Amino acid sequence: MSGETDGEEAPRTLLALYDDALPTVYGYFVRRCPDRGTAEDLTSETFLAAMDAARRDRSAPISVPWLIGIARHKLADHYRRGHDRRAVPVAEVPEPGDPVDSWDAELDRIVAESVLAQLPEHHRTVLSLRYLDGLPVPECAELIGRTVHATEALLVRARRAFRSHYPEGGAP
Repeated sequence: MSGETDGEEAPRTLLALYDDALPTVYGYFVRRCPDRGTAEDLTSETFLAAMDAARRDRSAPISVPWLIGIARHKLADHYRRGHDRRAVPVAEVPEPGDPVDSWDAELDRIVAESVLAQLPEHHRTVLSLRYLDGLPVPECAELIGRTVHATEALLVRARRAFRSHYPEGGAP
């Protein structure tokens, strides 16, 4: 009977973390996906995969960073599969605050997200991994299944495409 309790400890820990982790995991996807539906689907996939992992490996380090690691893999898998709903980009409503100080930055973010959503999937993927996630080029290459040299070349083309779509010729 005690073995059964031990086997349920990791899933229970994950369930206890769910409410706190959900906004972080969903927020991770909503900034990297072209629409809310995809972000919601990938969030669900992440928690299902986490529950499977928690049931299989009782020593899994159940935490928000662990969940974000699973989320990164789900996002990479999503882009490898080529699923893209091509819907309206996700734009968050600016939070209340000092409109003079924050509005320009918020507007730049919304424009940048819109431009990113217009790019081809492989450009959007590599730019998101490199600049939103802050991953080094070798790790980006591994996630998208390319060599480091090919990923560097793809980043050059993706940055060029981003600048060409950005209003007034480029990011400030």
